[in-house]
Amino acid sequence: MFSLLQERLSPALEEVERRLTEQTRDDKGILTGLLSHLAQAGGKRLRPLLVLLCAQLGEPERATCEEVLDAAVVVELTHLATLYHDDVMDSAPSRRGVDTAHVVWSNNQAILAGDLLFSRASMLVADLGPKMVYQHAQTFERLCLGQLDETVGPAEGDDPIEHYLRVLADKTGSLVAQSARFGAELVGAHEEVVDALYRFGDDVGVAFQIADDVLDIASDHETSGKTPGTDLREGVDTLPILLLRRAEARGEIDEEGRDILALLGGDLSDDEALREVVERLRSHRVLASTRDLAHAWCARAKGHLSALPEGTVRQALEAFADALVDRVA
Repeated sequence: MFSLLQERLSPALEEVERRLTEQTRDDKGILTGLLSHLAQAGGKRLRPLLVLLCAQLGEPERATCEEVLDAAVVVELTHLATLYHDDVMDSAPSRRGVDTAHVVWSNNQAILAGDLLFSRASMLVADLGPKMVYQHAQTFERLCLGQLDETVGPAEGDDPIEHYLRVLADKTGSLVAQSARFGAELVGAHEEVVDALYRFGDDVGVAFQIADDVLDIASDHETSGKTPGTDLREGVDTLPILLLRRAEARGEIDEEGRDILALLGGDLSDDEALREVVERLRSHRVLASTRDLAHAWCARAKGHLSALPEGTVRQALEAFADALVDRVA
């Protein structure tokens, strides 16, 4: 059902791609390479697709109207802007199989490119009305707060896993949720449906990022475009590591888990050392536990869809959620 709706939405997605190309172009031609760097590298376009999917729940004649198409571009521009900033903050060497913008150009240029993309998203959303402008601003606030919370870390007494999940909700769930809300609200869907889709997007965004934590360990470079264990090398405690640390704190960790945590304290700039940690994590049950949590958040997200009418759109959204969790890249 999801693939059938994707096929039906293909012309609208192509139009979104065309508009995205326009928005990442510089009239003088000086900055086009920088602005379009990540957009041209590809990407799943999950957020624009979700806008278009949710727009199927209102008045049919408005499902691919100008406002819906612009909203789809807005969410992708906003997403791209955050990627430019994130890559600078994380000193990430590559994304989507290409060198990151700050590597090709410079930190300053990459940051300013992200700012410029967000300004273009803001200009587009201004044509959607004050309510949408406010929602977009709220979303950007959550994106920034999520990044700040991740940078600062949990406060004393905070549960590290709960803190981590809040960060995921703000950094990823917020924009996925707004994508769903944009689509439904712009076509006049019932308020109950709009609210349910916002909650769906928030939770499915968390599920998506938990699945990403699994992929950071379980996937190969050829499939995902990422080097396995990149987060580990950067010293980022993703969910599998946080689960091991919780088990250690409770005295429930096994010997293999204890060895993995010990290895994390070593020099992971060495490829062989990183490879050993990745291989050990792949065979440890903590990876299955992390997958289970991704599926639990996916199920929670799909539970919100009970507010939607039965039919192809609801089935497609359920399949959309499953695809985000069960992907291999």
